[in-house]
Amino acid sequence: MLLWINGPFGGGKTQTAHEIRRRLAGSVICDPEHVGFGLHRMMPPSLRGDFQDLPAWRQGVFEVLDRALTEHDGVVIAPMTVVEPAYLRETVGRLRERGHDVRHFALLAERATVLRRLRERGFGHVVQFVAGKDTAPRRESFALSKLDVCLERLRQDEFAEHLWTDRLTVAQVAEHIAAASGLTLAPNTDSALRGRLRRMWTGVQHNRFD
Repeated sequence: MLLWINGPFGGGKTQTAHEIRRRLAGSVICDPEHVGFGLHRMMPPSLRGDFQDLPAWRQGVFEVLDRALTEHDGVVIAPMTVVEPAYLRETVGRLRERGHDVRHFALLAERATVLRRLRERGFGHVVQFVAGKDTAPRRESFALSKLDVCLERLRQDEFAEHLWTDRLTVAQVAEHIAAASGLTLAPNTDSALRGRLRRMWTGVQHNRFD
């Protein structure tokens, strides 16, 4: 089974993916973003745009996930923002056509919630940038420039199942996804402090938009 966790940058995809992996024996994370990073490293900086626009990214993600799902005896988790319907069909759609059990979830939240989460994740210039008081670094600017289109498109029916996360913890989001997919997670034994420290460490290890 593949759990594709979609959502806006700052929506909690990475944290949710790692929470599921931590509590679901045999599960692995296969991050489609790494395919894009590899393609970017092969290109001159001046030619690096949105790697999802490269057919090689969509094909590469399909091939890697197809192999992982075929040969790995366990759940595969892919945290990745995809808001172009055609790109979703070329990845999630093709994997389903291949016969794989693919569960797609779009994590949604109000715009103010996402901005707060970005700020709490260490994007120190977000508030100043939104207020027009500063110029955010490139990665922050990209996340913010995509926020509104992400929230708008991901609400469409083809991006279901939708999960509103404004009032849910990461653990609760993970538990909802697992239950909806017929999976059982191990009990969450983290204290509030330990859970927060764990999420902070995950954020440090995965220096990305979400």
